[in-house]
Amino acid sequence: MSLTKADIVERVYKEAGFSKKEAADLVDLVFKVIKDTLARGEKVKISGFGNFSIRDKPTRIGRNPQTNEAMEISARRVLTFKPSQVLKEDVTSRYGHRINEAGKEDTSVPVSDGTPKALTSFMNNVDEKYDSNDDY
Repeated sequence: MSLTKADIVERVYKEAGFSKKEAADLVDLVFKVIKDTLARGEKVKISGFGNFSIRDKPTRIGRNPQTNEAMEISARRVLTFKPSQVLKEDVTSRYGHRINEAGKEDTSVPVSDGTPKALTSFMNNVDEKYDSNDDY
């Protein structure tokens, strides 16, 4: 199951007390600000969540897997996301115990309770320490 934009709007509507139209406008505005910032080539750092950035990839030689023929893959810009350490810890502390020995998730095991630190640090505007290796 995937979280959709409509799901986010619904959560904002229910939890923040906005009308559905206001919630939809707010979600659209947040996504627009993020997209516009990335389009200018700037990074987006959301404390307690992660970093979005644009990375340039050079031209390289690849192989067509069907024909095994060498081909040139053109230079391009790609969007990258690096989750914050706080987000990683939140996810693994709440869901990590559901992974069995074979590396598969057992969804019949309930999610652990816990305080999501990523959301708390974001809501309290607490800037987490970023590792110098954040930039690829």
